Amino acid sequence: MPRSERRTELREFLVSRRARITPQEAGLPLGGPRRRTPGLRREEVAVLAGVSASWYQWLEQGRDISVSPQVLDAVSRVLRLSAAEVRHLYLLAGLNPPASERVSARRDMCDGLRRLIDTWMPYPAHIMDRYYNCVMYNAAATAVFGMGEDSTPRNCLVDFFADPLFRSRTLSWETNARTVVAQFRAACAAHPEDEGFRAVLAEVSALSPEFNALWAERDIEDQGQIRKELMHPRAGLLAVESTAMRVPARPDLLIVLHTPLPEADTAAKLEWLANGSDGVRMLGA
Repeated sequence: MPRSERRTELREFLVSRRARITPQEAGLPLGGPRRRTPGLRREEVAVLAGVSASWYQWLEQGRDISVSPQVLDAVSRVLRLSAAEVRHLYLLAGLNPPASERVSARRDMCDGLRRLIDTWMPYPAHIMDRYYNCVMYNAAATAVFGMGEDSTPRNCLVDFFADPLFRSRTLSWETNARTVVAQFRAACAAHPEDEGFRAVLAEVSALSPEFNALWAERDIEDQGQIRKELMHPRAGLLAVESTAMRVPARPDLLIVLHTPLPEADTAAKLEWLANGSDGVRMLGA
């Protein structure tokens, strides 16, 4: 978008968002001078955001002024902007949008995600947070991978390297280990100051020399698809392809769906394993 058009859009966008917020919603006292419009005045937005009235007026006018992420965040809070609106404001102001995690995640997505992985039955599906903690899984994930067989919260990275049950069932462990570590390193690199990642790294490093050796290689990979081969104690050989996806409205979660591959009559075996199991269990999402 040309700069002149971006400034015009910035002005119109801020004016329209300001008009949506009533003084009562912003926590301002009732009464005062009679209003021409139900929304906030420029001066009120400035006070609530902690900036000068002149500066906010210049921002709305699209003037060539210095804009910081901190000030845009303050204005966003006053105007109650959604995640998409915050990103739009940053772009119109000429700044790179904030990382998705800085925008408050929509908690109402959880019910929809539960329905998603439930509908994926009889194929395994689970959802991880950004630290690879498993927060949701369907019954097929329990039948195939043993998820939820006890009440202990599980971390998928730690289980991959340190859980004997998972290791015993996974024929493709050697092939996939390097990819798993490279993908986790990419996630860590995007959050260099996040103590949650450091805690997971400390735990898995203390448990697995194999992880430490792969981590030292410093490989980086994006999330994507991984072929998995398992030897299940009841169903025998299973071949699936896992696909990891993110939902923009919940960037803190990673959805992992497993699709049966043609080998070993996997689809029929998964349906048989899932027969008699129902529901989606939660681990604190």
